[in-house]
Amino acid sequence: MRAELHEIPFMRLLGAELVRAVDGEAEIALALADEHMNSWGVGHGGVVMSLLDVAMARAGKSKVEAESGGSVGSVTVEMKTSFFRPAQGRVVARGRVLHRSTTMAYCEAELVDAGGALIAKALGTIKFLTRLDAADRL
Repeated sequence: MRAELHEIPFMRLLGAELVRAVDGEAEIALALADEHMNSWGVGHGGVVMSLLDVAMARAGKSKVEAESGGSVGSVTVEMKTSFFRPAQGRVVARGRVLHRSTTMAYCEAELVDAGGALIAKALGTIKFLTRLDAADRL
């Protein structure tokens, strides 16, 4: 498997692991540690949303790249997240494509704990584009 998550400095910092990304589906795992917690001692909402976001983007990219045979960049256009229970222990974000157009994918992702309990769910729109090194132009 390609080290796709290591190309994202924030995912590398979190220690997230790309389990799989194929056929419009993706899984990302993370063993929550002290640095991932909020002041209540459970997984920070920003960590939860980041895992969901990247799971959706990787699901979309896996579909687009398989169909085009090339590499694409992606950006999240919009995302809605609902939280159901605190994130603790090892968590897995599972993303999948619900619908794809030429330039965008409408996706969903769920974050579950080791027992399979639903922690959070997200819906989002991912836009695909030619990768540009935008930081040099800002």
